[in-house]
Amino acid sequence: MQGAQLRHQPPASPGRKPVPRGASRMVAKEPMSVRLPKANFGFLKALFWPVLLVVLGFGTYEGATRLLPYADRPITKINVQGDLSYISQQAVQQRIAPYVASSFFTIDLAGMRTELEQMPWIAHAEVRRVWPDQVVIRLEEQLPVARWGDESLLNNQGQAFTPKELANYEHLPQLFGPQRAQQQVMQQYQVLSQMLRPLGFSIARLELRERGSWFLTTGPGSAGPGIELLLGRGNLVEKMRRFIAIYDKTLKEQITNIARIDLRYANGLAVGWREPVAPTTAQPAVAKN
Repeated sequence: MQGAQLRHQPPASPGRKPVPRGASRMVAKEPMSVRLPKANFGFLKALFWPVLLVVLGFGTYEGATRLLPYADRPITKINVQGDLSYISQQAVQQRIAPYVASSFFTIDLAGMRTELEQMPWIAHAEVRRVWPDQVVIRLEEQLPVARWGDESLLNNQGQAFTPKELANYEHLPQLFGPQRAQQQVMQQYQVLSQMLRPLGFSIARLELRERGSWFLTTGPGSAGPGIELLLGRGNLVEKMRRFIAIYDKTLKEQITNIARIDLRYANGLAVGWREPVAPTTAQPAVAKN
């Protein structure tokens, strides 16, 4: 049996620390600023900009409210611009008189524009402020191209308007048709008029009937007295080209004797001649006692 063995350890020398046994590591102490919790300013940053905007908006509103009485002046000048041939400056001034009593910032520009465009001869109105006390109005008048029926005129866009002085425009061509077909009739008038002009014809009357048939009457001119063209339905340009070709070859010399031309045939036309004018007989003189 073996006895226990004692190991002799030399006494530790004074001034020396005992050597630690086993694994060990050195841990550096963290600074106080790291160990303390950090303050979170994200909420304050998110709240800063909305508050700033509210403050700025309120300040702007208050400033504008205080300064508005000094900047809002009465309207002292109305400047009307545009080439006016059918309406007068006086008529425009009378129309907008109820609006002029307002101040620079309170004047109703939209209402003034609507009021002006209700005048028959005004096609478009533009109204704007000019600092400090002026309103500029720019007007575009209607351009009458033809009469629409017996009570209205048509502008170059095919839109009807009704001025009071219709008797002054009897020289314009007269167009007829359903109310829904104003632009269609105007477009056909412009196309057919361009085709007839080189022949010396002008259009005095153009009618679109409810069933879709077209009737055209030329006015008297260098080509002779007016004639009636029965165009029928559809293919108006093709029918007019046929008329022009035959007119140059055979009809030109007889145009003064022609009353109407029927173009409703597929490959030709029919001519209606004027009735000869009967010579007037002289009435015998009756002697009176």
